Amino acid sequence: MASAATTTTTTGHTGSGSRFSDRFFPRRKPVATGPATTTGNGHGIGNSHHNKHAGAYPQRRPTFGQWLKATWLDLVTMACLGAIGLGVYYARPAPTRSFPVIFADGEIVEPENGYPLRKEIIPIWLAAFLASIIPIFIILVMQVRIRSFWDANNAILGLLYSLICAAVFQVFVKWLIGGLRPHFLAVCKPDLSLASNAPGVKGAGYNGAGFTGIYYTRQICTGDDDEINDALESMPSGHTTAAFAGFIYLALYLNGRLKVFSNYHPAVWKLVAVYAPVLGACLIGGALTIDEFHHWYDVFAGAVIGTVMAFSAYRMTFASIWDWRWNHVPLSRVDGFHFDHGLRGSLGGGVFTRRAGWGSHGMGSTGSEKGVLGGHHDGPANAHGHHNGTGTGVMGGGYNNGYDQGVGGVPAAHHGGHLRGDQMV
Repeated sequence: MASAATTTTTTGHTGSGSRFSDRFFPRRKPVATGPATTTGNGHGIGNSHHNKHAGAYPQRRPTFGQWLKATWLDLVTMACLGAIGLGVYYARPAPTRSFPVIFADGEIVEPENGYPLRKEIIPIWLAAFLASIIPIFIILVMQVRIRSFWDANNAILGLLYSLICAAVFQVFVKWLIGGLRPHFLAVCKPDLSLASNAPGVKGAGYNGAGFTGIYYTRQICTGDDDEINDALESMPSGHTTAAFAGFIYLALYLNGRLKVFSNYHPAVWKLVAVYAPVLGACLIGGALTIDEFHHWYDVFAGAVIGTVMAFSAYRMTFASIWDWRWNHVPLSRVDGFHFDHGLRGSLGGGVFTRRAGWGSHGMGSTGSEKGVLGGHHDGPANAHGHHNGTGTGVMGGGYNNGYDQGVGGVPAAHHGGHLRGDQMV
């Protein structure tokens, strides 16, 4: 039996003395565990069958101690991964590679590896900086409207998962496999007279070897040792890996908040906003073929690694990637999200758009976390119920035809509802 009705009031912190964090990430009061009948404001008394699932995430912003207790293992793991990745990054290339230099007549065998060493258009530190700071900045700016601590928390942690895991993955591939950069011969400065197959020489047996004896090892290189090590680790591109890990993740985040591929026809600027990070990642990767630091296949490999990590990290922290009903919902570390109870059965995350009922105090997390439905509602999620009143929630009154029989995230049909001005964005 459901417990006695409980009156719940939820308000935003708007006092002049409120702290910045309270304004943007308000500490919400817990959702009532008893049945709840929500009034037109989202405040009220309850009588609903889905409230036992209302805590996919705690409805309050945690203290720093609580947050640290839940997150410390991830922080330590990421720090360890970063240290491992940094150590591998500075290690000498593992394999002993053979490479051709010139034919007997002096013609270069592989001119694609004989480009001059040029200055990088985008240094690796700048690529990593842009791929992390720009997404974090945009995530925080969007909280001006979304105002959900858990949305920002999961989004930023997921971004770090993507960047760090992608970086460690690619440095191991570089170290153990690698390849010749387009400017390898310019850095190597080969002197064939140094070739030796004497016992104890690294690469012995592979100098002057192969068909017509044109293949050698790095023993014949006279250039700077660090530059030679770097020129032997071309594949995959670290710049591209970082760019795609960060910017593809940002594109997924923006799609979830702007609901571009959703249940309504959005404005074209939202499509541009979603694909702008993808363009940025492509430009960073493409620039590496201009300054001849990478071959096209190095860039492609980095893009694949970064994209896979971005998709994986986003799905770890949010309920879906492509399903528009759930791809904005932050997941809890403790309680599983119940997909069969609709967005009314969880915190619901936050959305930036205000079209088609999204983000109007219920679908997304606004400052006051008002009810999903603006009006009185009564009955299970799959019921066709009346919504009375002039609500400020997802529906503004009239008759509602259910939530996709309990599995949909937005109203299946509206009769007599009205959009407010702030729902038109």
